[in-house]
Amino acid sequence: MLVAAYLFVLSAPARAERLKELASVQGVRDNPIIGYGLMVGLDGTGDQTMQTPFTTQSLANMLAQLGVTIPEGKNMQLKNVAAVMVTATLPPFVRPGQSIDVTVSSMGNAKSLRGGTLLMTPLKGADGQVYAIAQGNMVVGGAGASANGSKVQVNQLSSGRIPNGALVERAVEAPVGSDGAFTLELNRSDFGTAQRAAEAINRSFGAGSADAMDARVIRVRAPESPAERVSFLARLESLEVTPTQAPARVVINARTGSVVMNQAVRVSDCAVAHGSLSVVIDTQPVISQPAPFSGGNTVAVPTSQISLNQGSGALQVIKGGASLADVVKGLNALGANPQDLVSILQAMKSAGALRAELEII
Repeated sequence: MLVAAYLFVLSAPARAERLKELASVQGVRDNPIIGYGLMVGLDGTGDQTMQTPFTTQSLANMLAQLGVTIPEGKNMQLKNVAAVMVTATLPPFVRPGQSIDVTVSSMGNAKSLRGGTLLMTPLKGADGQVYAIAQGNMVVGGAGASANGSKVQVNQLSSGRIPNGALVERAVEAPVGSDGAFTLELNRSDFGTAQRAAEAINRSFGAGSADAMDARVIRVRAPESPAERVSFLARLESLEVTPTQAPARVVINARTGSVVMNQAVRVSDCAVAHGSLSVVIDTQPVISQPAPFSGGNTVAVPTSQISLNQGSGALQVIKGGASLADVVKGLNALGANPQDLVSILQAMKSAGALRAELEII
């Protein structure tokens, strides 16, 4: 059956969800930070410094800061050092002295970062300020070996993580509710859901506590006392809201041929004919042998045979369905593979038989 080849999502009717699953508080978000550093202690698997001059330059600059002078013109041949990019995410409300995880990725031609140690690396934000300092031993979830041209590798060896590998040096202030109001942002823009969320807040905290500004933003009055804002937000996030049904949509992955539908998809009665087309090219080498003493050379001449096969495409009737199960049953009756189904759905949409939005990713 085609259901085994592509995915149809069968969703239950809309049910109440906590407001924290539907919306987030404006200003409470993660902040990405990034840094450039050196990984040392590698077992001969570091950068080839002739091809990555920035590794040698970075090491020379670091040694100069530590009081070690490299003779001018000296060509350093290093195998245990690699230039890396260090990335991390700064959570909201994090304070100086707390630890966060970092991800280390090779930016040169190092064969493996396994067993390496990251030297002290400042991590900066988009404003150029240093928010954390990373350093430590890295964990690589892979292994590999090579000899005489043969190579075996499991997982990725050029990147890994350092748990609690960075210390926060600067906090990102998030003055939530400081202007006397909170701003909630829905994860998905929807006027109905925004109105229902505002009504639920007003029922719980009193009339006029919240107003839906548009399809995504809800303005909520904040308590005057900063000490009450945490408990207020805790109660606010626990409110249950029933979101409106998502619009009918069919999502098609053009690269893999995957097709996903939500429960709102409907089809009208229509007739569909679709035949498969296959082209087979069979190439065989033919040896051409010259006559004796002719001075010619034996050559191999390829010959190809091309055949085209077109499968039967009888006209099939798809009856309109009032549920997603009916839609699946009607499409399965066509006997099309997932790649053919993409073309069928596009044609049904053009003919007005598919009542859904087509989104190609």
